[in-house]
Amino acid sequence: MSHHHSHSHAHSHVHGAEGTHRAFKLGIALNVAFLVVEVVYGIRSRSLALVADAAHNFGDVLTLGLAWTAAWLAGRTTTDRRSYGFRRAGILAALVNGSLLLVAVGGILWEAVRRFATPEPAQGLTMIVVACVGTVVNLGSALLFLRSDHRDLNIRGAYLHLLADAGVSLGVVVAGAAILATGWNWLDPAVSLVVGVIVLAGSWPLFRSALDLSLDAVPGHIDLGEVRNFLLESPGIRGIHHLHIWAIGTTSTALSVHLVVQPGVDPGVVHSLARVLRERFDIDHATIQLEPLEHPEGCLLDPVDKDRHGCDSGGC
Repeated sequence: MSHHHSHSHAHSHVHGAEGTHRAFKLGIALNVAFLVVEVVYGIRSRSLALVADAAHNFGDVLTLGLAWTAAWLAGRTTTDRRSYGFRRAGILAALVNGSLLLVAVGGILWEAVRRFATPEPAQGLTMIVVACVGTVVNLGSALLFLRSDHRDLNIRGAYLHLLADAGVSLGVVVAGAAILATGWNWLDPAVSLVVGVIVLAGSWPLFRSALDLSLDAVPGHIDLGEVRNFLLESPGIRGIHHLHIWAIGTTSTALSVHLVVQPGVDPGVVHSLARVLRERFDIDHATIQLEPLEHPEGCLLDPVDKDRHGCDSGGC
């Protein structure tokens, strides 16, 4: 049997990495400053919309902080104990961020429903001024990540959240203007409900993706069936089993597979297979094992051979 292990590491340029870290620093600083302002004036103006948006911005601060920490950990070198390094830190950070945001959504929606029953007066002018500042802060923070690597789940999540926040803040501006014009205080909890729905719409896909990756699911951008067909249609390949595809980190994907080959196949075929897997499917860490078509003992990881050897479904 022949084993082949092939992988490629994608290194960002130093200036690119420095730009990403600078974006995290400035983004966190801007959002923390605005968070304090929004909470203070949200309470003073008795605006649930501002307080709800502040809760969302607090989640964004946590998102940026955890994503920054994960990015730093991912760059650390491997050790004998942690042979993959800390690249999974990004997946864990995304999962924690998604969980926190979903909890925040629950609080926002609960309070909004309560306010509908007993509307409280809100100061529309204060809402407008503070929300205008929020639009500038969130849009500016999002633009800081415009040139970052959006293949990274954390960076993409941070960028999209900040961009959505700019839109949410514009909604608060509209609500404040409507309250000034009509005196309808119920518009404040109505906007809060819209904020909650927007947060939920942005948070749920990221949470689901992070949960899938933490459970070693096939990354969403890869079609397992397409990969299987590619391998089976390759010259000299007669069978395939033990095919697994999973994420090592938020930007790196691994594959392991056993290929049954006909006699005379050049073992060097694994190099061309690994190259195509990297270029076509973005799988940069492939481990391929070749097995001869006629082998007396077979493979204990092949379901057919496991049955022949009397192994149960749990493995031998």
